[in-house]
Amino acid sequence: MEKKSFIEKYARILVIVAVFCGGASGPLAAKITASALVIGLGRLTVALPFFAVPVLKNREQREAMMRLPKRTLLLCGLTGVFLFLHFFCWFTSVKYANVSAAAVLAAFHPLVVLAITVFVYKKKVPGKAIAAIVIALMAGAYMTCSDISAFTDGRAVGYILAFLSGVFMGIYFAIGKKAREGVEGSTYVFLVFLSCWICFLLAVIVTGTPVIGYPATDYLFIVLLAFVCQIGSHAVWNLCLGMVEPLYVSAWESMDPVVSTILAFVLIGQVPTVTEVVCCIIVVAALIMYSRYESEE
Repeated sequence: MEKKSFIEKYARILVIVAVFCGGASGPLAAKITASALVIGLGRLTVALPFFAVPVLKNREQREAMMRLPKRTLLLCGLTGVFLFLHFFCWFTSVKYANVSAAAVLAAFHPLVVLAITVFVYKKKVPGKAIAAIVIALMAGAYMTCSDISAFTDGRAVGYILAFLSGVFMGIYFAIGKKAREGVEGSTYVFLVFLSCWICFLLAVIVTGTPVIGYPATDYLFIVLLAFVCQIGSHAVWNLCLGMVEPLYVSAWESMDPVVSTILAFVLIGQVPTVTEVVCCIIVVAALIMYSRYESEE
């Protein structure tokens, strides 16, 4: 019997650990004065070499990458495009709305993954697991609808962008599962991050956005985003996609609102409303239900 690798053996646990790393993304981005394009480009510029060097330096991996079918390369590139769209919307949303509220809305992505899993990939999902995800999503919808003042003070823009970031995240997970098939983990991560980096670079060039001249703290937080969130979160998710279903990754990533709320309070002093706290609790409870039912299946 072939011995399992560390990632294969602990994939489900690593996904949960990655959630806590990813939860720092909103609070850290909210402290950065630079635009979303600068944040994304800087974050990926710092993180990308950690995945490019091992792949390009290893002759076998490099040659295997060059032999990948065009369809696989296209899917990896498309996955990176949706990661770019997710990052851009997310980094922009936290500049308008409270991090906790934005995180709850961004947690809508399991619904996108669920739809693609069922209608595109034609896979069966336990009814109880679907119900748990719907409960989590309803909590986010209630939070948004209850905050009527958001539509008069500008936070609506942040809400819309946060929701879109969740939609793009869901597509990113769903396409990534298909793209990951037949591709070595580190190679897949390198290709996706490279595609995402190219998108940010082109966006910065086309818009003429300056990348220098910001406070030193901005660059410090961008480096932290690269190591804690890009490497500790997104890289881990991508590696685990080959071992677990995208719905599992996407659903647990919905716990992000709780982590984001706590870190937003600690790092930037944002105090969540009672509604936001209640919604976070419901999301966590629903995810625990989902994990249980999905495991039973």
